[in-house]
Amino acid sequence: MTNDQVRIRSDALDGAVLLTIDGTLDSVSYRPLRDSIMKAALDEPRAVIVDLTTLHVPTESALAVFTSARWHIARWPEVPLLLVSGTERGRNMLSRNGITRYVPIYHDVHTAADAAARQEIPGRRRARVELSADAGNVRLARGFVAEWMENWSHPELTSAAKVVVTALVENAIRHAGGATALRMEIKDDEVTVAVEDGSAVPASIREKADGSDELSSLKIVDAICRAWGSNPTPGGKVIWCVIGPENRL
Repeated sequence: MTNDQVRIRSDALDGAVLLTIDGTLDSVSYRPLRDSIMKAALDEPRAVIVDLTTLHVPTESALAVFTSARWHIARWPEVPLLLVSGTERGRNMLSRNGITRYVPIYHDVHTAADAAARQEIPGRRRARVELSADAGNVRLARGFVAEWMENWSHPELTSAAKVVVTALVENAIRHAGGATALRMEIKDDEVTVAVEDGSAVPASIREKADGSDELSSLKIVDAICRAWGSNPTPGGKVIWCVIGPENRL
């Protein structure tokens, strides 16, 4: 990715993604850089490694972009974020601004890649299906959820997961031209349901202008799930939600 302030090169690295950043980090490039990290994480690599050795940071407060990105991807897709700075000045700057309290920093890419190789999340299983932009996807998505809840031996969460995926797909049909893909993930006793669409507009719960209550798809998701969020993707966005035992219906 390239804009006037920052250039980002993406490379595969032993199951991880390496983003090499060059240019200037400022108020203009802050969000594109954060979104690029989030988009790399959505492909669910082993880790996202960001090499900022040559990145120019005139205002050190802009380094908060890395803690912001880490916060967004820590809950889902739960991909580790690792930083690399080949200069002592860069590492000291990250430490001085508190970034290393939340995101680990390494001297070189090789060391970071070795650390990423040890950060596999045990017991995590995933499934994905492509969708087409039509109303029939609701039925397909519900059937996919039921199938994988049975395969993963978590029938107690099937009802909640089916309600959530119905709400997410219907929301995509109503506001984003239809859903394009459905992803599911299970780890321990919680299930994540994620629906992708082709709209870059972030998902949000909209209140009616007159203040009256309206039961929207995202309000249903918010009421049922342990947590939910919306992340940008290269082609639009993904809305994800996490369902735990306390959410069973």
